[in-house]
Amino acid sequence: MGLRKFKPTTPGQRHKIVSDFAEITKSSPEKSLIASKKKSGGRNNSGRMTMRYVGGGHKKKYRVIDFKRDKHDVPATVKAIEYDPNRTARIALLFYADGEKRYIVAPEGLKVGDQVMAGKNATPDVGNALYLADVPLGTVIHNIELKPGKGGAIARGAGTYAQLNARDGKYAIVKMPSGETRLVLTSCMATIGTVSNGEHSLHVSGKAGRSRWLGRRPRVRGVVMNPVDHPMGGGEGRNAGGHPRSRKGIPAKGYKTRSKKKYSNRFIIEKRKK
Repeated sequence: MGLRKFKPTTPGQRHKIVSDFAEITKSSPEKSLIASKKKSGGRNNSGRMTMRYVGGGHKKKYRVIDFKRDKHDVPATVKAIEYDPNRTARIALLFYADGEKRYIVAPEGLKVGDQVMAGKNATPDVGNALYLADVPLGTVIHNIELKPGKGGAIARGAGTYAQLNARDGKYAIVKMPSGETRLVLTSCMATIGTVSNGEHSLHVSGKAGRSRWLGRRPRVRGVVMNPVDHPMGGGEGRNAGGHPRSRKGIPAKGYKTRSKKKYSNRFIIEKRKK
């Protein structure tokens, strides 16, 4: 897994940095595990634009990922590591001993031919899914459930991970990717290891066209809009007036938007770093 830099033969190639895709072993997805994915272009059911800067982009097929890891005590062999256009991480194709096939988010270091398993009898090796009650303290984990049986929700992006710090009764104390320390039920599942493709954050697109391929339209700064369109718009010439805020008037830079009555506040031991 590495990065590819380009010679500046064109303006778009000058600063371009992309993955070398060396870890990818299969180019086409498993047909039984794909679903259609429709684009909205940022429009709602009456055709009105409700999300700005969304539209276009290459056609994608959705890969159905097993975030629940609920096939317990059945060993599976990694048959392929694949690219997924719907996420920053790589995905791994598993062939279970009973013949079933599933995709999982591939952890760093998982290779074709490796054996993985989920459940009470699984060992704390990379790619195995265990209950937080059975994970050794200090272990690096990803794809963590917040509600038992709901499926992994935390640490699924490229290069992300959390750490199991301690256990207290029916709760595990987990340090999240954001730096927040939080209580999670020990009956929730997590996968051992760090999510693959950690160098994704170092990518440089090189040109505006690559953003268009990803379905991102040009983003307009509030300062250059008219007063009717944005609180920071208007004025003669280049006036960057007012305090930075969103179109709805919510201030940026330090303004807290989390509800003081949010039900999950009691599970947070230490807030994320500023």
